Amino acid sequence: MAHPKRKTSKQRKHKRRTHHKAEIPTVASCSNCGATVLYHRVCPECGYYRGKLAVEKQVTA
Repeated sequence: MAHPKRKTSKQRKHKRRTHHKAEIPTVASCSNCGATVLYHRVCPECGYYRGKLAVEKQVTA
């Protein structure tokens, strides 16, 4: 197996990892209620996805 002959410097390590960062998730507004929703997810407020009811929401009194 290959072994490194030299220690990887901090600068080289950081240059390699410049693309390893968290990205801001893409959000959209729900077509039914207007709440902010992550793409390809059911709306947590009303339970709709792409204009159709996907999850029945229970009404708490």
